[in-house]
Amino acid sequence: MLVLGIETSCDETSAAVVQDKVWVRSNIVLTQTKLHEPFGGIVPEIASRKQMEFIAPVVQQALREAKVNWKDLDAIAVTNRPGLIGSLLVGVSFAKAVALAHNLPLVPINHLEGHIFSVFLREEGETKEGKGQVWEFPFLCLLVSGGHTELIWVRGVGDYEVLGRTRDDAAGEAFDKVARALGLGFPGGPAIDKAAEKGDPNTIAFPRADLTPTFDFSFAGLKTAVVRYLKGLEERWKRKPNPTLADIAASFQEAVVDMLLFNLERAATLTDAERVVVVGGVAANRRLRQKFLAMAEQYRWQFALPPLKWCTDNAAMIACAASFRLERGLACKDLLCDAFAIAEVGN
Repeated sequence: MLVLGIETSCDETSAAVVQDKVWVRSNIVLTQTKLHEPFGGIVPEIASRKQMEFIAPVVQQALREAKVNWKDLDAIAVTNRPGLIGSLLVGVSFAKAVALAHNLPLVPINHLEGHIFSVFLREEGETKEGKGQVWEFPFLCLLVSGGHTELIWVRGVGDYEVLGRTRDDAAGEAFDKVARALGLGFPGGPAIDKAAEKGDPNTIAFPRADLTPTFDFSFAGLKTAVVRYLKGLEERWKRKPNPTLADIAASFQEAVVDMLLFNLERAATLTDAERVVVVGGVAANRRLRQKFLAMAEQYRWQFALPPLKWCTDNAAMIACAASFRLERGLACKDLLCDAFAIAEVGN
């Protein structure tokens, strides 16, 4: 089975070819970070206009690198929600056009479902054995990205139970906003990760939100605490004199990681999970990866933590999720079906 995946939910323009559900033949990701950096965040109009310009060349490059052509494909997969409406429309419209032109089934994929299936992605030379690989259901998934923070019990393909989610900012949003307050630029996640490398995470005991008995998250209060500290309005958390910027970044990062893993640990206990995964853009954070791996070893979980290139938005994960759905006959046979309704595309 060969599936072409298309991903345009935010500012990336990505296309990939995946074979037999998990094997990545090609994965092209065109980012726009430099274009949006001066604004401190993604400008939707800029993102969608650039995606209109580059989607066709990116898809052609993915086909070339995979050494396949249109007649070799078995299906096309495309992200249809959630995301920036203009960007989603670019990807969905292009995918519908080429699916119709080449008489191929089209599979709409929720972006978050794509992240879940990123744990299955493999490249030539890799095997199914070894640490850090999940190959069966069910598993507990902590999905942490720029727009979403959720704890999901994954029973199987299309069978997901959301145990908890953020009530305000997502973890990635908190990273971006605090990075801006610290003058570290955009995107905030990598900037804070780098700044925190030389800092002491125990310098400032920023507050951790605890929404027990739920598994929900909240990062808005932590963000506000950092801003108040920077304005000199709060000194009560300081544990050493004259904290550096690196200390502040490390202390904030530690608070975020602690809140994420606190709920993950509780949810794993409740579900008696044997397999636990962390996915999404924030899963690239080095401190989160370090503390998650230690926790996985402590509880002897079978775990998955995707390589950095599969954490951020990419089309390979979309093609992978679609392949699992195709195997179960869950493709969309009508290009006018509800899954592609423009009114719902941003939900």
